[in-house]
Amino acid sequence: MDFLSIISFLGIAIVLTVLPGPDNLFTLAQSIAKGTKAGIYTTLGICTGLLVHITAATVGITAVVYQSAFAFTVVKYLGAAYLLFLAFKSFKEKSSFINLENVDALDYKSLYKKGLVTNLLNPKVSLYFMAFIPQFVNYNNGNVSVQMLVYGILFLVQAFVVFSFISIFAGRVGGFLRKNHSLSRRINIIQGSLFAFIGLKIAFSKN
Repeated sequence: MDFLSIISFLGIAIVLTVLPGPDNLFTLAQSIAKGTKAGIYTTLGICTGLLVHITAATVGITAVVYQSAFAFTVVKYLGAAYLLFLAFKSFKEKSSFINLENVDALDYKSLYKKGLVTNLLNPKVSLYFMAFIPQFVNYNNGNVSVQMLVYGILFLVQAFVVFSFISIFAGRVGGFLRKNHSLSRRINIIQGSLFAFIGLKIAFSKN
């Protein structure tokens, strides 16, 4: 591992993290609907899921599990079903107004769990790490697993930073919408639509 390889890796990782995908869209939806703190707790859950995926890819579990098309399909549809369920719940809520001054108004543990489950049930995350990280591993240096783990942690750190910025930006947008009473009632529709979009995107993704 050299400095140039690390910089190249981080540059590509940031671009890939910013591109619209299940994790950043999920964080965006939670932040708009419930504020910046909600987005941060969702991000913590997502990053915990990323750590699991990184570890699985490093020790080779991902390669073993996803050799089975059936296993990939099961995980994929479970993830899609979970997101569509969250979309249904969002559409059912009559009002999304939350007093963000009251920390008890938000269930941060639930937000963390949602971020974790959403990430874990996206099978392409592990496949991504298994395909992307080895491109930067120097096999002449030996200890491939350690190199993969280090690159994985670097990806995790930059993902947390990027998602935190998304949370801050989307939280402010949501705050503006909440000030407008007529618009505030539509935040759940925006959130539900994003959840549904992510779920359908995962469901119809190719194996």
